[in-house]
Amino acid sequence: MAKDRLSDADYEALSNLRYTLRRFMDFSTSAAHHEGLPAQQHQALLTIRGHRDEEPMTVGRLAERLLIAPHSATELVGRLVAAGYVTRHSDPADRRRQTLALTDKADAILERLTAIHLTEIREMAPRLIDILRTLDVGR
Repeated sequence: MAKDRLSDADYEALSNLRYTLRRFMDFSTSAAHHEGLPAQQHQALLTIRGHRDEEPMTVGRLAERLLIAPHSATELVGRLVAAGYVTRHSDPADRRRQTLALTDKADAILERLTAIHLTEIREMAPRLIDILRTLDVGR
């Protein structure tokens, strides 16, 4: 049983991991705001752009990926459409579903944001890897 006990190093590593992730999220929020986007809208655009399933991105799937209620996703998509970032169309296979696509305006802003996010992640990666090794995630 002693082997399963948590050590001070476990608590320290978990605290450091959460701190590092919060710093990244703060960076991400600031970068999105600098581009004139609320953080949730940036996350939605990235979710739509990163979708690689054979099925098209829908409002319901967006809600699932963002961990928000479907009605919240509908409101979010409405704001994205009004801002000119997203188009929505009725799904020909199921007229009740709406499929989503990014506009050129969204692609341009997302490309800028993704480039700076990847730079930040590459700078953070060694620290995150060290923290994860300390946690011995594979045990």
